[in-house]
Order: sequence, then C-alpha cells, then structure tokens
Amino acid sequence: MLVAPVMVMVSVFFLFPLGNAMYYAFVDFDGLNPTPPFVGLANFTEMFGDPKVWAALKNNAIWILIGTVAPLVIGLALALLTWTVRRGSPFYRIAFFLPYVLPQVAIGVVWSWIYDPVNGWLNRILEVVGLEAWQTGWLGNPNTALYAVLGTAIWATSGFVFVIFLSTLGNVDVELIEAARLDGANTLQRLWYIVLPQIMPVFLMVTTITLIGGFGVFDIIFVMTGGGPAGATDVLGTYAYSTAFELSRISYGTTLALLITVLAIPFTIALNVLQRRLSQQGTGA
Repeated sequence: MLVAPVMVMVSVFFLFPLGNAMYYAFVDFDGLNPTPPFVGLANFTEMFGDPKVWAALKNNAIWILIGTVAPLVIGLALALLTWTVRRGSPFYRIAFFLPYVLPQVAIGVVWSWIYDPVNGWLNRILEVVGLEAWQTGWLGNPNTALYAVLGTAIWATSGFVFVIFLSTLGNVDVELIEAARLDGANTLQRLWYIVLPQIMPVFLMVTTITLIGGFGVFDIIFVMTGGGPAGATDVLGTYAYSTAFELSRISYGTTLALLITVLAIPFTIALNVLQRRLSQQGTGA
C-alpha cells in the first residue's frame, strides 16, 4: 500500500512515456500523420551511421568526464576547507549553494554576457592582466565553446556537491584523523585513508547524480549556444531536440533520446550497486 503511489507515478511519468517512445522509434512520425508508417529498425540504422550522432556522443563523453570529475574535486576541496570553520559557516553554505538553485536559463544568459567577446568581463579581465592573446569569442569559437559552457555548468554544480560533502563530513570520525596525524600521516594520506572511505557511499551517490546529468545535459547548452557554432557544442540532447522539433523528425529524435537512456542506465546501476555494497560493509563494520 505504501509503495503503490510511487509505482503509479513511475508508471505514469516513466514507463508509459518510455513505451510510447519505443513505439515512435519503430515508425516514421513527422508530428502530423496520425497513422505513421512502420519502418522497423530504419531509425536505429540511420542513427548508428549518422556522423553527427558520433560527434554529439564525443561531446557528451567530454562533458561526462570533466563535468563529473571537476565538481567532485572542487566541491570536496571547498567542503574540506570549510569543514572546521564555525564563524560564517551559514554564509559559506548559501554562497556556494546559491548557483545550483538558480534557474539554468538565468545562469546561461548571465554567463553569455560574461563570455561576450566585446563587452564581456572575461576578456576585459584578460586585457587588464596582460593576457590579450587569450582573448577570443568564447561561445563563437568552435575550439572553446564547449569548454566555456562546461565551465559554467561546473560553477553551477559545484555548490551542490559542496553542501552534500560538507554535511557528510560532519559524520566523519575525527578521532581517527587525529590518531593518523599523531602517527605521522600527512594531509593527503588522511584524506585518502581516513576521510574518503567514510564518505564513500555519499561520494558515489553524488557521482551518480552528476554522471546522469552529463548524459542528459540540454538546457544550459541550448540557452548559451543552441548546439553551435557549427555543432561544436551539440550533445545528444540538443541534437535530438533539433531533429525532432526543428526538422519535424519526431521518430528519429525519439530514437536519439532512447540512446541517451540506454547509455545512462548501465552506469547508474553499477554505481548504485557499488554504493549499496559499501553501505552494507559500513553497517557490518
């Protein structure tokens, strides 16, 4: 009885849309024809032979790798630096967490102004510090556009990671850290052998959330570049959107969306299984 409402929500908002998407993947629906023709595996065959899919998948891989590792490192570093801080702790929590709760559209617009090649703060700062050679049109340069948008996403995500890790560090056994310090362990050794093992289940949980976000990233890229310039920032999400709603190829866009789901599920399951094992080991200990 307690699980039934959740199962109803899962069925309505996940299972039914998933089944509907699988239906559209096997037909050729343009958004108008009420009886689209059955095409079998034609959409999947086209997808695996589409060079734009592989280019978008490469951008997704870059986003997943950097967009997962960087927030984890930055968030953990900030949490460790403010762990023992008592005065001003609420201020630090709010200041670092605020970017995460801001609307992605607002973040994208503001950072687009920062990256503006003429009046943007970034190029002006580079000019002031004597690095004019580094100035460029950050969002208009195919070599820098993806990393510029990724930098914005990292800035917005690190605050979430920081708050979670800071809360988790409150449960770390400080006596073990002090004992390790007395035994001559340096900062990195205490972090690796004492702190990380105790927060590892939460660490994996945060990794799972950021990793899934890398597979399904859309809004920040759509607002800042729309997938441009020349497809340099296109990921599977933006390519699926443009294909489905700008080219009216609903079925092919749905097939691309299913690919995102298929790629994300194995990583999610693996990390969840590992997290449960570590949690059980910690409980048993």
